[in-house]
Amino acid sequence: MKELLLDNTLTYKPFGAKAILIEWKPIIDEAILQDILEFKDKIKDQKGDTYLDSIVGYNSLTIIFRDIFVNFKQEVTKLKAIYAVNSAVEQKQNFLWEIPVCYDLEFGIDLKEMSQSLNLEISEIIKMHSESVYTVFFIGFLPGFLYLGGLNSKLYFDRKPNPRLNVERGAVGIGGEQTGVYPVNSAGGWNIIGKTPINFFDVGEKKPCFAKSGDRIKFISITKKEFFKLENLVSDNSFQLFKTVLND
Repeated sequence: MKELLLDNTLTYKPFGAKAILIEWKPIIDEAILQDILEFKDKIKDQKGDTYLDSIVGYNSLTIIFRDIFVNFKQEVTKLKAIYAVNSAVEQKQNFLWEIPVCYDLEFGIDLKEMSQSLNLEISEIIKMHSESVYTVFFIGFLPGFLYLGGLNSKLYFDRKPNPRLNVERGAVGIGGEQTGVYPVNSAGGWNIIGKTPINFFDVGEKKPCFAKSGDRIKFISITKKEFFKLENLVSDNSFQLFKTVLND
């Protein structure tokens, strides 16, 4: 697969006066994600203060410079040289996070509509959604909103034509070929199938969002009684997410 991701398949575009957008093939693919993350780490390993930050997308990496760059072509040449370096990059530790979700109809307000449209029993939707292991590709849209790959194709369901004005924090939704969790109350057009009591973004924490690109997510089905019990524990800061090291 690495051969399909060679430098000549990448495109480099100026993204304002202080950023360069690097794009891979326009597909959602874990091999591309790993290539992006390796490139990001190679850039981070460069000594000096040229680069300020980098932002990961499904098939892109945006490099933000500390200062306005004068010569775009020259900077692209430097980035291509970094990408081509065949040095071993220190492997980052990734985790599998288990996220409890209550799929009760009180929370899964779009389950009935999805069941009818997809010709699936609600229990089948819940089973398919909770048995998959999802990959965190990137974080965006809202702080702490994880873009996840790995949704069962039988659950693909178009976003709502008219988004709701308020979707509750913790709502678990399906939009097109993706699934995700709303980290805060917000407008949104995804189809809501459940709710988690877990905080996906907390400004009071040293690391506001617990997950990162390359991590995995497993949704664990819980009852409504278990949901409210966990909600109280989370509120009291007495709950700790269960995680498994993936690459120890």
